Amino acid sequence: MIETVKGADEAVRLGVGAFISESFDHLDADRYLVPDEERRTEVMGRYFGMLAESAADGAGEVLRIVDDGGTAACAVWFDRTSEGQPWAEYEKLLAEVAGPYLPRFQALDEAFDALHPVEPHWHLAFLAVRPDKWGRGLGTVLLDHTHARLDAQGTPAYLEATNADNARLYRKHGYADMTPATIQVGPVTFRRMWRPLLIGE
Repeated sequence: MIETVKGADEAVRLGVGAFISESFDHLDADRYLVPDEERRTEVMGRYFGMLAESAADGAGEVLRIVDDGGTAACAVWFDRTSEGQPWAEYEKLLAEVAGPYLPRFQALDEAFDALHPVEPHWHLAFLAVRPDKWGRGLGTVLLDHTHARLDAQGTPAYLEATNADNARLYRKHGYADMTPATIQVGPVTFRRMWRPLLIGE
């Protein structure tokens, strides 16, 4: 039911990126980053695709649930258990992807980086479910899949929830609010959440 996206080719980058962009188009964060409604899904698709490509190429993992309609849900994780190699081309690629909205994306990165935990962990960057599949537990399936491995390894997880509704969902999966609890980027409030290792033991 769950497949791991492997490789870093254009199809992966554009397909996963477009899926996340379309699934996230209702979020205030996306609307702030790219105010232009006519360009939003295109720009955000390139942005999400760039990050998904990096994860699929070894920086983490990209998981999908596929049904007859294509991708139904997707999770993009980054492995932050070690320093790893710096992403030398990131600033250049971000500038190409973001275009005139680059300052907003840079502000997002700066705010996130300033409060990113230093303890080794896996970072859930994006969890997206196709709107017509909301409420069917697909996000839970993807979360449980990775959490089982992380718990077996004794590895915690971190995320930035995009709104209060999402934060409530993540609390059901063992995540708790951190201190400081929020990250402010323009008018958008993100909630910092941490899932300790070996939940339930």
